[in-house]
Amino acid sequence: MSAPLGGAPFEVIVPDWPAPPAVRAAFTLRMGGVSAAPFDSLNVGAHVGDAGAAVAENRRRVRTQLRLPAEPLWLEQVHGTQVADLDVLSGQAPAAPPTADAAIARRAGNVCVMQVADCMPVLFAARDGRAVAAAHAGWRGLAAGVLEATVARLAVAPGGLIAWLGPAIGPAHFEVGGEVRAAFLAHDAAAAQAFSPNNRGRWQCDLGTLARRRLERAGVSAVFGGDWCTYSDPLRFFSYRRDGQCGRMAALIWLV
Repeated sequence: MSAPLGGAPFEVIVPDWPAPPAVRAAFTLRMGGVSAAPFDSLNVGAHVGDAGAAVAENRRRVRTQLRLPAEPLWLEQVHGTQVADLDVLSGQAPAAPPTADAAIARRAGNVCVMQVADCMPVLFAARDGRAVAAAHAGWRGLAAGVLEATVARLAVAPGGLIAWLGPAIGPAHFEVGGEVRAAFLAHDAAAAQAFSPNNRGRWQCDLGTLARRRLERAGVSAVFGGDWCTYSDPLRFFSYRRDGQCGRMAALIWLV
C-alpha cells in the first residue's frame, strides 16, 4: 500500500478469510499515528480524551493508506444491539454520531467501522459479495444479542455469510464476575465452556468462544480469526483492561 502523506506506511491486520473479490477489510494497530501517550500513536477514538487534531490526522492516515472510498461513519458505541444501516444514512450529516454497535452496508463505498480496545470486533461478508457488516461485541453486547441483531438486519441467509473475529482481550486476562457467566448461561447452558474458574472466586471469560457459540446458534458456521489477545501484546494493541486510558483501534469493512 502507498504511504499516507505526512506519514510512513503502518501495519494492519488483513483478515485471512475467503471473502469475495468485492469485499475489503482491515484492522488497524496502535502504531503509525501522531497521538501522544497514553494514546500513542494511531488512536482513532475521538471520545477517549485525545487531542482532536491528532485523531483527525490518524483517521486521515487510515483513510489514505487503506484507500477507503469515503470517510467511515464513526458511531457512538454503547455496548448495545442497535444496527446502523449505512445505505440509509449515506449522504446525511447528523449533528452527532449515530448510536449503534453494528453497521451494515450493501452499496459500494459505505465503510463500516467499529472502534475497539479489548472488545471483540466481528466482521461479516455475504458469500456472494452483496453485503457486509461490522459489530462491536464486548460481553455486554454479546449477551444482549448484537451478533444476532446484525445477522437479522443483513437479511442474508446465515449459511450465506462468513464472519471474522478480530483481536480482543484473551481468556487468560479477562476476569469477570459470576453475573457475567449467568447472563450467558441463562440463554445457552453450553456457554459454560467459555468460563474457567480462577483462584479468586471469579471467572476467566473467553470472548471468542462466546462469539462462536452465538454465531453458530444464529446459523453462521463459517467463522475465522480470533487468534489475537489485545492485553498481552502492548506493542501492537491498545487494551482498556490493561492500561485504563488508551486509544482505540478500528475494524473496517466495505464493498468496492
